[in-house]
Amino acid sequence: MKLKLNGKEVEFFTLWREEGTVKMIDQRKLPHIFEVLSLNSHEKTANAIKNMVCRGAGAIGIAAGYGMAQAALEAKSLCLEDFEKYLINASETLAKTRPTAVNLFHAIERCLNVAKNGKVGDRVSRILSESDKIAKEDLEASKKMGRIGKYVIGG
Repeated sequence: MKLKLNGKEVEFFTLWREEGTVKMIDQRKLPHIFEVLSLNSHEKTANAIKNMVCRGAGAIGIAAGYGMAQAALEAKSLCLEDFEKYLINASETLAKTRPTAVNLFHAIERCLNVAKNGKVGDRVSRILSESDKIAKEDLEASKKMGRIGKYVIGG
């Protein structure tokens, strides 16, 4: 979405990741208040998903992917066995937030799948990349739907 801030047009996303922090527009407060939350743990991101801070299948999937990225960063100094346990626990925490959200489960599974082999550091890097890929794919799908919709309604 594009907004004018201080006379400049700025592009905002519903949510994004800055290293281990997930930034999320609190959709519960729109349209009257524009507030961006900074969530610095996978538990806080899970709580935001559960409490409908973000809405829509795509956004929920992105948030879940970013929650898995946060968990990977939180556990990056653990031994491999403990890292794997931490990721499984984080995936279960995220999965409990919205039990009917297909995109959420798909994102969690994608992040777990890329973390199956290798050293902890490599697994962390792959999860971060996969979570960003999930967000990018959703953005591209949304743009494509917009182009098709414009064509369908004759815009």
